[in-house]
Amino acid sequence: MANLELDRVLLERTVLSAPIDPVKLRTLNIVILAVSILSMLGAGWIILSFCLFKQVRTFRHQLILGLAISDFFMGANFMSSCAVGLSSGPLSAPKNKAFCSFNGFMTQFFVIQTDYWVLIIAVCTYFILANYKHLSSWVQEHRIILWCLPWGFSALWAAIGLGVAGYGGIGAWCWFTSDKVRLLVNFVPRWIIILIVLGLYARLYFIIYKAHNRFMSFSNGNTPHSFEPETESVSSTRRIGHPALPMQLSLGMSAKETDIECVDPISNGQTHVRQPSRMLKKMAYQMMSYPLVYMLIWTIPTAIRIYQAVTKRPAPFGIATVDKACIVIQGFADAIIYGVNETSLHVWRERFRRQPPTAPTPIEVNIQHDIRIERNARSPVDAVSL
Repeated sequence: MANLELDRVLLERTVLSAPIDPVKLRTLNIVILAVSILSMLGAGWIILSFCLFKQVRTFRHQLILGLAISDFFMGANFMSSCAVGLSSGPLSAPKNKAFCSFNGFMTQFFVIQTDYWVLIIAVCTYFILANYKHLSSWVQEHRIILWCLPWGFSALWAAIGLGVAGYGGIGAWCWFTSDKVRLLVNFVPRWIIILIVLGLYARLYFIIYKAHNRFMSFSNGNTPHSFEPETESVSSTRRIGHPALPMQLSLGMSAKETDIECVDPISNGQTHVRQPSRMLKKMAYQMMSYPLVYMLIWTIPTAIRIYQAVTKRPAPFGIATVDKACIVIQGFADAIIYGVNETSLHVWRERFRRQPPTAPTPIEVNIQHDIRIERNARSPVDAVSL
């Protein structure tokens, strides 16, 4: 009997992410339950914003909606595992075996699905802003394919994981019990995706910042003809949203933030630009904030996986709890990245503003599905479309 008990303890210790102490396990479940609710609220806010406001139904925000749906169900999956763990004991118990397999499948399914959504959003944004006309048109005309890719690939990998390795309790939820398997199957591909996203957004950062410098040189010039844009650098700052919506709505920028004056008939068609740099600088900073936040979120979990896979020793309980919280918090982080940073927060502010803003002096605004900056009407028209 003593040998059997020793074998049981040694087997449990091979699952280094699962605390053995019932008090620590209960504490872990409570923390992850609270974080999962917070993550669901963040994802739910993005979904609700999409349903209520037309301004956030652009092509880019349709992809963000797919990410938010994955985040919401991922949070619900974590919440259900914590509820079972608090009410029915450890997920590794024999009575919870069926639920644990299902919970592990759904964990693998939605965790890697969010990675695919982040990659698709970055690639499509790059195609549009980098002025790949054929590719950007294709992705916007085949949105159903973009939606099927994350769901199809994540279901395939989750099924393979269930059939080959199986899922077991790791504390607050079920997943691969081996740190080495999780490291190779989940974390290595995730960091490849993060590096790809970082490269795409870094390239967009320089494209937009170059356009910012061009606009600044135009704004500081003495005549409208001092602005001689390079077609490649300026046209690369194309809109992200639906063709019927200007770019500032796609990025959550109001007309006040863009600070661009359009064609004035009194000045013979001359165009004046006061401070377009704020819009372009904000876009550039947003491009870099996306991958950097994901790198920050997944650094601790990756470090813990490497530490436990190499040393065969569990990380301290406090750090292990932070490790799991970083994985669960992704829905809330996406709400900050794609909600507060973009249009959602702006439209909610407009919705609850008690009094409408003071109307500006009426001017003739030349907007035809895009924001266009045109030269003197007497010169050949060379419109720059954002």
